[in-house]
This record gives sequence, C-alpha cells and structure tokens, in this order.
Amino acid sequence: MTSEFIVLAATAAGIGFIHTIIGPDHYLPFIALSKARGWPGIKTFMVTFLCGIGHILSSVILGFIGIILGIAVFKLEAIESLRADWASWFLISFGFVYFIWGMHKAFCNKPHEHIHIHEDGQPHKHTHTHFEKHVHVHGTETRALTPWVLFIIFVFGPCEPLIPLIMYPAARHNMFAVAIVALVFGIATISTMLGIVFVSSYGLSKLPLRSMERYSHALAGFAIFACGAAIKLFGL
Repeated sequence: MTSEFIVLAATAAGIGFIHTIIGPDHYLPFIALSKARGWPGIKTFMVTFLCGIGHILSSVILGFIGIILGIAVFKLEAIESLRADWASWFLISFGFVYFIWGMHKAFCNKPHEHIHIHEDGQPHKHTHTHFEKHVHVHGTETRALTPWVLFIIFVFGPCEPLIPLIMYPAARHNMFAVAIVALVFGIATISTMLGIVFVSSYGLSKLPLRSMERYSHALAGFAIFACGAAIKLFGL
C-alpha cells in the first residue's frame, strides 16, 4: 500500500464527509419525515442507511462500468449531472405533493371544542381532533410508500465527486484500489448521514414543538421541496 494510495483513501474519506455536510438533501428529508411520521430510531436508521447505500452504489456501479469500458471521465460527469437534475426534480415534486397533503391533513385535523354535561349538571369543555380516530387503509399504504419514494430518489441522486476525484485516480493503481477508496467514501458518507440525522432528531425531540405538530407533515414536505430547490438552483 503506497503513500499515494493512503493519501487517496484519506481524501476519499474527507470528500465523503464534506460532500455530505454541504448537501442538506443527504439528511434533511430523513430528519423531517422521521419527526413528522414518528418513526422509531431503528426505522430512521434503516431508511437512512438503505437510501445511503442506494445513493452510493448507483455511482459506484457507473464508475466501474466507465473504468472497465474506458469511457472518458467527462462523459460520466455528464451522466451524473443529468442524474442530479432528475433527482432535484424528484425531490421538488415529492416535497410539493407531500406539503399539499400535509396542509390538507392539518386543516382536517383542526382542533375544536365539545361541551359535555356531567351527571351533577356541571358543564365540561374539552378540545380534541378527529383525524387520528379515523384510520384508513390508504393511510397505511402512504406510510409504507414514503421510504420507497425516498430510496428511488436517492438511487437517482449521484455522488458527484466520487467518480472523477476518487475512482478514476485510483484506477491508476488497480481495480482493488478503486473498490477500497469507493468503500472508504461510502462509509464516510453514510456515517455522516446517520450522525447528522440522529443528532438533529434528538435535538428536535427536546424542543417544545407540540403546538406545531399539526403542521409537521406540511413542514416536512416544505423541507424536502427546499432541498430539491437548493440542488436545482445552487448545485448543492
């Protein structure tokens, strides 16, 4: 293992870490949906982890194909750019639809008051909502569909620096070196995703946000929409 390869592996870890931090689409959708849908920690972990795997593997497979077939790196960059464009539009569309659905749910679940007369003649007033009392089959389907939508979006979303900055330089050594640096990049990326998601989710759980829970789905949709818009406008 040469010093040049060690530097390349360390660079892969650093780029994976920085690439994840500066891209809010790597963690904000999971934080928002986990809070809105009340996912337990294990589900949040699995959804984030699997989406991260799909996100990285799609670029790794494309990179290996390019190296094996001798495709010029700028051609693969063009493909990755196209994939990034698709992913941003998928995020924008999904976020917008989820926001509209969340607003509809919030208004359907508007708190209201009922007055009851106790046996002793004393009136009693309480505030409640009806939405939670009417569980429909399509609600369960939506709950199961959301992680799959995220997974598909992340499979389309490329790791832009992986192929030109890490895999192609490693190909000057051998294919084993390419696999190692891709693995290092993947571990750094997914670990950073999981760390940010869980630290942020823990922080949100400590904030007094009960008054905003009614709008949690709408806020989650807006957050996802904003991620897609940031990718589209600023190339994050």
